[in-house]
Amino acid sequence: MTRRVLSVASECVPLLKTGGLADVVGALPKALADHDWQMRVMMPAYPGLIERLATDPEILWTDADLFGGTANILGGKVDGIDVVLLNAPHLYDRPGGPYSGPQGDYWDNAERFAALSWAAAAICKAGLGDGWKPDILHAHDWQGGFAPAYVRYMKAPVKTVITVHNIAFQGHADPAKLAALRLPPEEFRADALEYYGALSSLKAGLVAADAITTVSPTYANELMRPEFGMGLQGVIAARAATVSGILNGVDTEVWSPSKDPELAPYSAAKMAGKAKNRAALIKEFGLGEVPGPLAIVVSRLTAQKGIDLIPGALDEFLGRGGGLIVLGSGEAALEGAVAQAARGRPDRIGVMIGYDEALSHRMFGGGDAVLVPSRFEPCGLTQMYGLAYGTVPLVAATGGLADTVIDANPAAVSAGVATGLTFHPTDGLAFGQAMRRLCALYEDRKTWSKIQRNGMKQNLDWSQSSARYAALYESLLDA
Repeated sequence: MTRRVLSVASECVPLLKTGGLADVVGALPKALADHDWQMRVMMPAYPGLIERLATDPEILWTDADLFGGTANILGGKVDGIDVVLLNAPHLYDRPGGPYSGPQGDYWDNAERFAALSWAAAAICKAGLGDGWKPDILHAHDWQGGFAPAYVRYMKAPVKTVITVHNIAFQGHADPAKLAALRLPPEEFRADALEYYGALSSLKAGLVAADAITTVSPTYANELMRPEFGMGLQGVIAARAATVSGILNGVDTEVWSPSKDPELAPYSAAKMAGKAKNRAALIKEFGLGEVPGPLAIVVSRLTAQKGIDLIPGALDEFLGRGGGLIVLGSGEAALEGAVAQAARGRPDRIGVMIGYDEALSHRMFGGGDAVLVPSRFEPCGLTQMYGLAYGTVPLVAATGGLADTVIDANPAAVSAGVATGLTFHPTDGLAFGQAMRRLCALYEDRKTWSKIQRNGMKQNLDWSQSSARYAALYESLLDA
């Protein structure tokens, strides 16, 4: 029997993406279909999204006064995904991104995403106009955080799940907005909505949901510690019995070196194309000869991503023949630091400030190693792309990075199971030591080739992760 789940999120590939959240939300419906779960994705109707639907939208729900204006829910499909868009122009029809405009964050973000959560809970209670009613509500991050709480307050007969993609973003709001957000004033207490004197939509979801998931097992454990929990570690620790970590997957139709249109194709069995792509990438960035490993960075250029650790290790790395290509944008000081490094050694360092999806594919196809020295990383997809492309990941031992990369220590190399390099703690000394190990491994061509092929043979798609989500949903219904 097919069961139904309503996924509530602020973004979804292919409609809108600002980060990895959108990839997960867009991938789950197709992956869960193999387990007899029908998922509909509910998100705001930002400008231009209704026109993107492949089918004529059908009005499935209306509200004459949803947090200050008329709203309806439109159902349709995009790329095979069942989508329901909350069409509320007074909340979502504005220039800029989904969360901010030219003047910064929208002043009414609390109302905007509370409205999304409220409408989702209303669907859980009464269903949609076409008779569709979910068995499970699955909320994502702070934008969907109020949804499990509203479901509880409305006494809607569904089980709820909330996934924490990044706990650093918590949806804070002034408690003076309790009534405006349709929240019961008696719930403003430490074990419910109150968060250090304010409201937090993420905390509301963590307290109210029947199950909590994070996007990797290690991140689930880390979130119970103060250095990672961002003030919510006590809430998560108190609900430890309901917390599980489920790794993200990658879309192996899009991320596959054997069929990537940006590359000379190659595979674990036939690696010749990798060398061609390396030469092409070096030429594209105008570098000279790179006798050592060609490392790539495809990342936001922020301290959280550990980008500040890289300049200090460059002199020795370049001295051992290495080269570096960076693609990304972020903090001005770090953009400046990598640009300055490139100006000092244009024969070995190439930098593009910004983002280019096609270029990122060419970098993974041509790079020898990908650097991911993040101080925290809930899951991370970059290291998975590296594994899939035989671009050996060098990562900090945190979150999903620790869960997906097997360090090339002597035991793992001897056993033939290593897939990359990990380092801890996340500081300049440990990172420099890891870069030194990277160069030594690259010089051992037989071992390097084995590590590349090990990574490329990993199962990185959504099959295992979707099975775990389906099992979690089933367990909630059986409870």
